[in-house]
Amino acid sequence: MCSVLQLAVLTLVFCSVHSFTIQVCLSNSIDDDEFSVSTLIEKANANVGKDENDPKVMFGDIAVYTGLQSADPCTARGCLWPKSSDGNVYVAYRISNQYSQRERNTIVQGLRSFSRSTCIRFTPRRRQRDFVDIQSRSGCFSFVGRRGNGQVVSLSRRGCVFQSVIQHELLHALGFNHEQTRSDRDQHVRILLQNVIRGQEHNFRRIRNSRNLGTPYDYNSVMHYGRFAFSSNRQPTIVPVPNPNVAIGRANQMSPTDILRVNRLYACSTYHFEPQLKNSNIKSCL
Repeated sequence: MCSVLQLAVLTLVFCSVHSFTIQVCLSNSIDDDEFSVSTLIEKANANVGKDENDPKVMFGDIAVYTGLQSADPCTARGCLWPKSSDGNVYVAYRISNQYSQRERNTIVQGLRSFSRSTCIRFTPRRRQRDFVDIQSRSGCFSFVGRRGNGQVVSLSRRGCVFQSVIQHELLHALGFNHEQTRSDRDQHVRILLQNVIRGQEHNFRRIRNSRNLGTPYDYNSVMHYGRFAFSSNRQPTIVPVPNPNVAIGRANQMSPTDILRVNRLYACSTYHFEPQLKNSNIKSCL
């Protein structure tokens, strides 16, 4: 009886250890990145550029005007949305009638999520000249910062209407770039261009003069690409350093440091949310 019990216990321990080992081994697998922000955007953007009405898109999902060489040209002249006398930043929006009511509700929830922890207030457009024009184009993309007049934020019905993607594109519109393009990224990640799809190398360019707002690199940012972004061979394109096993690009919503950087960039005095930055990081393209 004792032997049977011992065997059962040993079997249970073995199975637990075996299951744990499998989980650890798979933590860096390409399947785990299936629903990462960058994977969702990459899949949804398969047809970006085929529509002549679409702007030129670089760095995965950043719209630029033809002829501009930088993904964030607004840094040279300022592209923040103006602050109101009450301390809030009101950003007008218009949502296309292309969306179903359920999709529209999801988008509105993404817009409202900013008001819970920052001074950003996305409000339905009335007569405002400058506004974000949310449409279902051929993929997920946005311009960086305020561009003037109606600027398209594309959230395709085919793959972009998720909170993480919505927040990601709106953060672009507020002036932020991808986490792995910030000036000090080489101290935190290694880019393996040999694994990148040929012709997509530009998605991993580093911005030398990025404005990092005195905050550290954030692996948990909703603006961070996944480990296998634009991979040509199912091998990693981004590997954290010095610990290659750190999870990256897994955010399904803004991280505490994403929130912090919005508040710092827009000087949101009514919000004093200062998360512990020991193990988290952040950046702005401005």
